[in-house]
Amino acid sequence: MLVLVINSGSSSIKYQVREVSTSEENTDPYTSSMPAINERITLERATLGVEGDQVLAKGLIENIGEPGGAKDHTEALERMSEEIDAALDGREIDAVGHRVVHGGERFSAPVIVNNEIVRAIERLAPLAPLHNPANAMGIRAIQRKWPHLPQVVVFDTAFHRSMPEYAWRYALPDEFYRMHGIRKYGFHGTSHDYVTQKACEHLGVERSSFDGIIAHLGNGASVTAIRGGESIDTSMGYTPLAGLVMGTRSGDVDPSVLTSLMQRQGMDPEEMARTLNSESGLKAIGGTNDMRELSIRAVNGDESAQLALDMAAYRLALYIGGYHVAVGGAKTLVFTAGIGENSAYFRELVLQRLGALGITLDEHANARRSSETRVISGEDSAITVLVVPTDEERAIAEATAGLVVARRQRGPAGSTRLQ
Repeated sequence: MLVLVINSGSSSIKYQVREVSTSEENTDPYTSSMPAINERITLERATLGVEGDQVLAKGLIENIGEPGGAKDHTEALERMSEEIDAALDGREIDAVGHRVVHGGERFSAPVIVNNEIVRAIERLAPLAPLHNPANAMGIRAIQRKWPHLPQVVVFDTAFHRSMPEYAWRYALPDEFYRMHGIRKYGFHGTSHDYVTQKACEHLGVERSSFDGIIAHLGNGASVTAIRGGESIDTSMGYTPLAGLVMGTRSGDVDPSVLTSLMQRQGMDPEEMARTLNSESGLKAIGGTNDMRELSIRAVNGDESAQLALDMAAYRLALYIGGYHVAVGGAKTLVFTAGIGENSAYFRELVLQRLGALGITLDEHANARRSSETRVISGEDSAITVLVVPTDEERAIAEATAGLVVARRQRGPAGSTRLQ
C-alpha cells in the first residue's frame, strides 16, 4: 500500500510517500468495528501486520499564500501531486495520513476522516491556533481534489490521553478547565508511542510490562513516563512550551516572572509568547540553538555554551528522576529524536547526573555513531539505557494503513491516482 503522509502547516506542506507492507488477512482489533472516539488505542494496535520502512518520495512545498508561492493549499497540492507522480511512475496512492497537533480530550486514537472529524479538529483550534487550522486546511484540500481517497489523522496529543487526572490537572480554579480546557495535554505523542514500541521489540518484552522513560530531544523536547506501555505523565503541558529547556523555548518558568516582566518591560501577551517560544532556551543562554555548535564550544572551554548545556541536562535529569518514581521504578531509559540520537556529549551530561539511580554509561557504546537501536548503558547499570531512532512519518503511515486495511476488510475501497 502506498500512503501519502502530510504535515500541513499554515504556509507549507511537508510530505512523504511510504510503501507499507500490509497483511490483508491480518485480524486486527479494528476489523470487527471501529473504535469509539475516546477508546484508548495505541499505534501498536493500529499497525498490527503493517510495515512502512520504504520512502518513495518526499518533499516540502513552502511559501503558501506568499509572493512566489502557491496561492493556497489546493494549489500547493497540485504542485505536490506533480512531484509525486513523477517519482511513482504511474503507481497509485492508496491513502493519506495526516499529522494533527491537537486532539484535545476527544481523540485518543488515529481515526479515519469524515466531515465531522474535520469540524472537530477545527473546533479545537483555540488549543493550537497555529497548527490545527492549517492541519484542517490540508485535509479539506485533499477532500476537494481526491474525494474518494481515504484519509486518516494521527494526533500528537492522543498518546497522552492515558494520563491520570492528578497528572494532567492544574491547581487552578475549576472554571478554567471546565470553560477553557486549561490542562496538561502533552505533545510528541506519535514519537513517544512509536519509540516505546520499538524499545519493547529490541528488549524482547511485552508492551504491557514496559515501565520506562522516553526522552524525545530535538529543538523541541519532551520526556514521558511510561507505565505498562502507556503514558502516565509528560513534561509538555497545555502547550509545547512547558517542561525541558529547549532550543528556543524556555521550558518551565515561575509564572510570576512573566507577569512581572510584562509590567516592567511593557510587554503584551504576544511579545511575551514570542520571547518564551523563540528567544529563550539554549539560544538565550548559549547564543544559539545549534546543539553541535554548543557542544564544540563547551568542549573548548566556552562558559556560556557549557552553562546552556548544563541547564538543559540538569532539567532533564530532574524530570527523569521524578518519572522514575512515577512509574514505580523505571527499567529502561530511552533517548530519541535529533539530539537524543546524535549528541553523545549531551547524553553523557544527562547520564552523569543519574548515578543515584544506579545508571552507568558505556562510553564506547555512547560514542559510537549508528542509525540502529542500541544499548549505551554499562553492563552493571541498574537501568538499561537505549538510543532508539524515531520515525514519526513511518508511524503515521503504518497507522493509516492499519485503519484502511481494516475498512477494506469490511467493504471495498479503491485507490485514487494523483491527477
